[in-house]
Amino acid sequence: MSPTPRDADAPRAVRAAVAALLVLGAALYTSWALEAVLPTGLSPLRTYVSELAAEDQPYGAFYRAVDFAAGVLVCAGAAVGLVRLRCRTAVPRVRALSALGWAGLVVFGAATAADARLPLSCAPTVDAACLARERAGLVPATHTAHAVSSAVAVTGALVGMVLLTAALRRAGAGGARQRTVLTVLVAVELAATVWTLAAVFAFDAGHGTWGLGIGQRLQVLMIAVWLVCLAWLVLVRRRR
Repeated sequence: MSPTPRDADAPRAVRAAVAALLVLGAALYTSWALEAVLPTGLSPLRTYVSELAAEDQPYGAFYRAVDFAAGVLVCAGAAVGLVRLRCRTAVPRVRALSALGWAGLVVFGAATAADARLPLSCAPTVDAACLARERAGLVPATHTAHAVSSAVAVTGALVGMVLLTAALRRAGAGGARQRTVLTVLVAVELAATVWTLAAVFAFDAGHGTWGLGIGQRLQVLMIAVWLVCLAWLVLVRRRR
């Protein structure tokens, strides 16, 4: 994170390492965008991002490997941030927001890596047989566990984004424009999460996908962009 009494004293090499890990992780986390050029056979309008990495998909192994690397990189960067860059200000609330925010990103990274090791066995939004097996409880344990790890990952990301953005605003870190950008990204992320959850409920109830693919892709894109913005603030460490 940037500009607090604690991280202003952190060696530039530490801040550069954290920023690099977050940017690399964010870049890999957007690997789903390659579906624009890869013949995945899955519609980005109505399918889960996770379905690209399903065990029965042609590029599943590739997406699982990239997602695992993304999770490890973000987890490592956030762990260093938690230990070396979290706010040490005299204001208890800001200290707590900072520590919990970095911890949320650690959870996000770890759960994303776990996601890659607990893939869907098939693509339920496009495969009726897969959906029937899923609803009958006839899919592998990893398929079922994937929903849990994905929920944990998104929750960790939301906690990190909301709390670290709040800590940055309260500490006056970075410039006003940078703080505003982070806040807007958080707002869009929350809206995309609501959209995705509504679409998931609609699909589970048999009422179509409600643009599930668009909502979830917007959701994961906002996480990646926010991580890049955070990395920039970590690197420049500007203080008001």
